[in-house]
Amino acid sequence: MQHNLIPSTKLNNGALMPLLGLGVYDMYQKQAEEAVENAIEIGYRLIDTASMYENEKEIGNAIKNSGINRTSLFVTTKLNNSDHGFEQALRAFDKSLQLLGQDYVDLYLIHWPIKNGRAESWKALERIYREGRAKAIGIANYTLPFLMELKQYCEIVPALNQIEFTPWLFDKATYDYCKDAGIQLQSYSPITRGIKFTDERLSSLCEKYQKSPAQIILNWNLQLGVSTIPKSAQKQRLQENFDAANFKLDAQDVLFMNTFNDGFRICDDPAIFL
Repeated sequence: MQHNLIPSTKLNNGALMPLLGLGVYDMYQKQAEEAVENAIEIGYRLIDTASMYENEKEIGNAIKNSGINRTSLFVTTKLNNSDHGFEQALRAFDKSLQLLGQDYVDLYLIHWPIKNGRAESWKALERIYREGRAKAIGIANYTLPFLMELKQYCEIVPALNQIEFTPWLFDKATYDYCKDAGIQLQSYSPITRGIKFTDERLSSLCEKYQKSPAQIILNWNLQLGVSTIPKSAQKQRLQENFDAANFKLDAQDVLFMNTFNDGFRICDDPAIFL
């Protein structure tokens, strides 16, 4: 199967996770189901959803319809902002499992570091992990200040931190911290929704490697050891993104792309929650 081409990473608890997967933000109903079914057929084995996306039921249906052994898939979902707090987080996790039609998830994340309740929420995730209902736990949108705060009270080091991370938002401080702490970094909105595809520096690399802008950007993530979850509902784009693992950028080109940083964001700056 083609999915053997996708490199995996070993999380800090020993769990294996594909570095390249599918994000399903802003996909609903039939479109969401079909996108996941097509992705699994192509060879994707990492599927990333969230309570906030309101498509967990459809993702669960697609997993069931795929006929793939559940243990071959890596499924992530996330705690919604409205569900922070210890008891609330436990109830929210139960609801996500029910919607997904699963008795466990491979990874459960705090979606955003909401001011009120994030410490209690993390304690809830630690309980869920100890119960074995989430094979790994982590956070999302935790830039360095939030990671330093979490370090003061966590008993379990997060397995993964999902942030917006692109050549144009190269958060080296968070990247370095996670690398040193054994926390796998994962990027969302990795291809900037195409907004940066016209960057002349990127275009020069596309010409050199004869690859698409998306493939160059995704491969940059992989070369840095960063997991990435590009979103697409189109089968052609799903295949294109999947094929980003089929070549290797030269080391000097990875370093070149590290210099693209201009602070460009698609989503909110997590600093609003400080």
